[in-house]
Amino acid sequence: MDGDTLYSIGELARRTGLTVKAIRFYSDRGIVPPTDRSPAGYRRYGVDALARLELVRTLRDLGLDLPTIRKVVDREVSLAEVAAAHADALAVRIRTLRLRRAVLTAVARRGSTAEETDLMHKLAKLSEDERHRLIGDFLDTAFGGLDANPGFVGIRHSMTPELPDDPEPEQVEAWVELAELSQDPDFRAVMRHMAEQLAAERAQGDTTVLRRGSAAMVREEAAPALAAGLDPASPGAEAVVAAVTARYAHVFDCPDDADLRRRLLVRLESANDPRRERYLRLLAVINGWSAPESLAPALDWFIRALRAGLLKAHSASSEGKEGRK
Repeated sequence: MDGDTLYSIGELARRTGLTVKAIRFYSDRGIVPPTDRSPAGYRRYGVDALARLELVRTLRDLGLDLPTIRKVVDREVSLAEVAAAHADALAVRIRTLRLRRAVLTAVARRGSTAEETDLMHKLAKLSEDERHRLIGDFLDTAFGGLDANPGFVGIRHSMTPELPDDPEPEQVEAWVELAELSQDPDFRAVMRHMAEQLAAERAQGDTTVLRRGSAAMVREEAAPALAAGLDPASPGAEAVVAAVTARYAHVFDCPDDADLRRRLLVRLESANDPRRERYLRLLAVINGWSAPESLAPALDWFIRALRAGLLKAHSASSEGKEGRK
């Protein structure tokens, strides 16, 4: 067929597979205007109408709106520009849908209440900037004024969750729980207290001896005793306690006495707060890290051994006083 061939609206419908109603709709909106009309007033379309209709159908299938399609077929904007803009928009939409799917999967798994589901959805759909601000506020509370120390800069970075663009349901669930935990005033106070204690340790002692702090030092000494099944109230446990307290006394250049042991007990009880370990485990899930090794078993064992030793020392001191009367 040559370029002068004209088609009726019915012929266009047969050639394109579109309905007469659809073609008339596009024609009425100026997207595929008729080239001419028959003596009876029926619309007639040129060869270019076939190409325009094929392009319109393709763009509609891709989700473009009619005003944009008209600009493309009229060459007011390039197809490349439109494609790039819509690809970006689709990427955002896809991410939103994936996040909703993850939330719904987590809700189904947890059997959440309506209130929990609403909170989970609100927290999950926060933008990346909003998530960073929420967690940044928590970390400011914990480390503000202390994080000039390079060590604290590293700790702060290691405690920052990064929810991926396409999270798994368990990552969404972990993010929601971590976000809730980070807003708990009591947990914030505990984390601040721990950070201040760690700052004091680093300021006063040899950090190469303390390594990552008192809790890590305790695990190094107590883990073998725990693995061997040693009773923390037994005489043999005192040697483990003494090894830790001697290192602690050396670091801070003070006597290894009951006062030091009581201060260490307070420090370790704070470090052994289960919410701290829960935060780190949730963080590992969100960031796709390996689960951290738990300090809790070694700390539980050592705290019991330290208490037992302090109780024995107190009893011996009391008996000595009675004997001198």
